[in-house]
Amino acid sequence: MAAISKSLLETYTESDALGLANLVKRGEVSPAELVEAAITTIERLNPSLNAVVHRLYDMARAQAATVDKNAPFAGVPYLLKELASSWKGAPNTNSCFYLKDFVADSDSEVVRRIKAAGLVLVGKSNAPENGWSITTEPKLYGTTKNPWKEGITPGGSSGGAAAAIASRMVPIAEASDGAGSIRVPASCCGIVGLKPSRGRVSLAPFGDYWYGGAYFLCCSRTVRDTAAYLDAVAGALPGDAYTPPVPADSWLNLSARAPKKLRVGFTVTPPNGAAVDPDVRATVLSTIAALERLGHAIEEHDMPLDADAVWKTYTDMTCVQTAATFDFLETLVGRPVTTNDVEPLTWAIIQRGRATSGIKHISDVEQLRLISRDIVGDLNPYDIFITPTLTQLPRPLGYYDMSETDLDRYNAKWGDAVFNFPFNISGLPAISLPLGQSAGGVPIGVQLVGRYGDEATVLALSSQLEDAMSWKDRRPAL
Repeated sequence: MAAISKSLLETYTESDALGLANLVKRGEVSPAELVEAAITTIERLNPSLNAVVHRLYDMARAQAATVDKNAPFAGVPYLLKELASSWKGAPNTNSCFYLKDFVADSDSEVVRRIKAAGLVLVGKSNAPENGWSITTEPKLYGTTKNPWKEGITPGGSSGGAAAAIASRMVPIAEASDGAGSIRVPASCCGIVGLKPSRGRVSLAPFGDYWYGGAYFLCCSRTVRDTAAYLDAVAGALPGDAYTPPVPADSWLNLSARAPKKLRVGFTVTPPNGAAVDPDVRATVLSTIAALERLGHAIEEHDMPLDADAVWKTYTDMTCVQTAATFDFLETLVGRPVTTNDVEPLTWAIIQRGRATSGIKHISDVEQLRLISRDIVGDLNPYDIFITPTLTQLPRPLGYYDMSETDLDRYNAKWGDAVFNFPFNISGLPAISLPLGQSAGGVPIGVQLVGRYGDEATVLALSSQLEDAMSWKDRRPAL
């Protein structure tokens, strides 16, 4: 490993992704030096956090030598999530024993765009098995720790990415979200996490995940990094199932424009009747007060949603899709999946999926589409709708236990994320911003939801809040 100066390490850990790329473009630092800074930081911090499960340093050094220095993220070190996305030559296991020896033999479409943007892969971030948890504690790779406080979850399923960003191992990393898996870890770790509109990022070579319920983007430390990343990876391919409207300008430019006076709805009342932590409630209300001072029109509005029933329907649908995925994987692995290949909860999911009739499944899909229409219609009067990201502070490690065999009992614990999955179902863009901290110094996220296809307003208001309620100087005491 090459020696890295203290000043370069300080610059690396204090800069966001676009800041580092600008240094590369000005010739003040090389991609190779940034890679070595990332490696040094990962090697120092990862033993205590377990955020990076595959160190791909030789690949990174080779890639750094070929980076286009005019690319938007030229030379910026980056982590890919160990779930779904394929980077040729990198492990591709879904954190699952069944796939533990798999290495990607090609790039997925989003990875092709990531490479073109100049991001340099230094490793892969930890994730729960097949993404089925809002913590990150897979048996295959072990537990990721939250850098802010010992003993609490970093969130999931993008918990490895969030812990790595919060601790400054990398400034930006891939994240994906099927029921809150971008926004939950962003909240737990005090960073930015945008779930984009349905169809905003192509899922190629796959056609669809969960009927539009799964989304791919990133977590980052700043709104502008997320906006620039969206510019880099967004766009449907001809024939994609969902094609949201595209703005005339870049999201980076749009995020920097002060929004007009907006009609903002908000709630601190969960649609499942659960309690809200007082510090979470106070953070949402302080955000609302800041928006009033900025001149926006505010209205309280509680969502008329039978959240528990909707969550059950969504879960049943995803169980069928998960079972079908494992049937497909059998053609790659060469044998059927067994109870020894997956964690007990995953086996319960597969078994429920296999036991669900085609008639029940298509009825669930139709019901979810009707619910989607209801959610969109209910929130349509508002330019932005604001909720807690999580109703409670990050839970202790072990709370979301995938050794559980009762799927319904396990899923009941997802009630903390009740404000997340409705926007996977409805396709609306939603971002978690680190707008508060608990009395004990634990990050608290606030969620901003926009109209379909209108990430521009979500990002612009997020930038305004970033200036008004700045989190940029907060960092865990590692």
